[in-house]
Formats: sequence, structure tokens, C-alpha cells
Amino acid sequence: MEFSFTPEQKLLRDSVRELMKRYASPDSVRKHDQERAFPYDLYDAWVEADLIRLAFPEEYGGLGGTALDLAIVVEEISRVSTDLEMALGGSIFCGLNILRNGTEAQKQYFLPKLMDGEIKMAISISEPDAGSDVGALRTAARRQEERWIINGQKLWCSGAGLKNSVLCVYAKTNPTAHYREGISLFLVDNDTPGVEMRKLDMLGRRCFGTYEVFFNDVEVASDRLVGSENRGWDYLLSGLKIERAMDAAMNVGGAQAIVDLAAQYSQERNQFGRPIGSFQAIAHMVADMQTEVEAARSLTWRAAWLSANKQDDALKVINMAKLYSSELYAKLANMGVQIMGAIGLNAECDMQRYFRDSRSATIQAGTSQTQRTLIAGLMGLKSR
Repeated sequence: MEFSFTPEQKLLRDSVRELMKRYASPDSVRKHDQERAFPYDLYDAWVEADLIRLAFPEEYGGLGGTALDLAIVVEEISRVSTDLEMALGGSIFCGLNILRNGTEAQKQYFLPKLMDGEIKMAISISEPDAGSDVGALRTAARRQEERWIINGQKLWCSGAGLKNSVLCVYAKTNPTAHYREGISLFLVDNDTPGVEMRKLDMLGRRCFGTYEVFFNDVEVASDRLVGSENRGWDYLLSGLKIERAMDAAMNVGGAQAIVDLAAQYSQERNQFGRPIGSFQAIAHMVADMQTEVEAARSLTWRAAWLSANKQDDALKVINMAKLYSSELYAKLANMGVQIMGAIGLNAECDMQRYFRDSRSATIQAGTSQTQRTLIAGLMGLKSR
């Protein structure tokens, strides 16, 4: 693979960087984080810049971008805020699931609306008793004439409460079958009667929002069943590659922002008559941080390249990139606070926001423990 961007990719990177400077200044991001509010003007700017369109093929009105193109976009946005990036990433991830598994009618209906910004999309999988163990979910859907009735509870639904969001809900449709053959995927508007949401008070990711969602006799039309009945498990697995590759790019962006903040502070903060960055203890710390970010970035780019080129070992490398980058993001956030001291934990400083947002990196999109199990399995080391 090439370790340089094409002229078009460089232009893409620079354009996204300028867009974020214009619509997501540090003061603006800090304000939205403190108010727990989502900046819809930023999302509109992403739509206007065709960042969502980039992910989809030309035949559906997209721009036909590659996984590496998406990784470039995700990293640039995440350098400003990994919290905000999840709104873009979540919509793209769900949209790509429809592209891969939906009916032609569903693709023609939902994808243009998603790319034009008329709707957003949010994943709805986890439940109180079903986290990493997706097979334990209890939310159920039963067929009633020409519609489905959904009942149940979902947890940790990122972005479920944003305006005009469509929830991608996994529910049991055959309670007697093994979960791999008894789960289906439904598209449910978040303002559908019977859908109740509660925004949870979380440590981080305050703008995008994490929600608890209840489904009380929620009626959805039969054409809101994605693809075929009882194929939801296959649909869930089909999206893991791109989700984890983009998650790795997000972690790299957040980690790089932490290094930038730490390096700048180390040059400006004086103790004992000189900048703290002139002390070897701090200088080596920052040097190690940047070195590890570069390693994570290279692994992420390779994962994206393998995914774009449909290589056989793509899944293993993607899982590695997700594992390494997420643990690095959390680790560097801790180091960044240590370098900045008390000010790094002050609400007026952005380091504390990265520190809070980073903590969920090793949990979402598959925990570190799950990633290690998957990587070992792909190496032929099956756990008993």
C-alpha cells in the first residue's frame, strides 16, 4: 500500500479540517459539551460538504469513496471531538447496513434521505442483559397482519434522541430459534408512537447523547423490516468491519488531539525557570505519545486499505486496529492529564473532555476483551 495520500485525499483532509475550524471552534465545542446539546448546524455542514454521500456508491447518489477516504474524514473530525464524530459515523454505519442488506426499495427510499440530511440513523442493539452477549437480547417483534409490533427495552443507544433519527432496532422474531436464526432488523422512526427515550447522564459523549429506549407496542409497517426476516444476526456481523475500522480512525484522531494539547502546554508552561517540555521526563513522555499515535495511525490505514481492497485478512487487522487505538486513546488521555496537572481536569480546558470521552473507547464497538478473543480466534486459537 502507498503511505501517502492522493491529491484528492489531501484536498479532502484539508477541506474537512477547515470545515471543522469554521463550525466547531474550541469555544463552541466546549459550550455544547457543557450544555449537553448537539450542534445541528455542524451536521448540516457535513451534509452540505457531501461527507455522508462520500460513503455510498454512485448508483445511489453517492460519491463512491473508499474506506481510506472515510478514515481520513473521521480522523479529522475526531481531532476536534470524538463525541461529535459519532453522529456522522453512526449514520454512515447504519446506512451502509441498508446498502448491504436492505431491499432495493429500502435503498432507494432511505439512502437519498440520509445523504440529503433529511434523516439521521442510530444503532439500537444493547439491552440491560445483552451487551457483548448480543444473543441474549429480549426485545421482541411479532407480526400482526401487515405490520410488526415491537416491545422491549434498549440501552446505550448513541444518538437515538437526535431530531429525525431512524433507529436500527434488532429484535427477536423467532423466540424458539437459536439467536443466529431468530433475530431481525427493523427501521423505527424515533418519534413513532410507543417509543419512549431517556437521555442518560454519562461521563462523556454528552453532545451526541446516550439513551435508554423503551418500545411499548410500537407498530411499524412490514416494509420497515430490513432484508429478510430472521437474518438480523448476519446483518449485524456484516457491518462490523467498517464500524471498527472507522472507530479506529476516530480513536487516532482523539489521541492526536491529546498529543497536540500536551505538546503545546509543555512549551508554554514554565516551572523552575523554564518550559516543562525542556525537562527530559516530560519531553520523553510526549515523544512516546506521538510515536504510539503514528503506530496506531499506520495500523488503522492498513486496516482501511485491506477493507477497501477486500483482502482476506482484513477482519483480523481491523480488530487489531480497533483494540490498539482504543486502548491508546484512553492511555494517552490519562498521560495528557498527568502532564497538564490540575488544569487538565478543569472544565475550561479541553483535555478533561478528551479524558472523559476516551473512557468509552475500549467498550463501544466491541470491548477490548472481545477484540482479543476475536483476534486469537482468527489466529487459530479458539477458546474453549
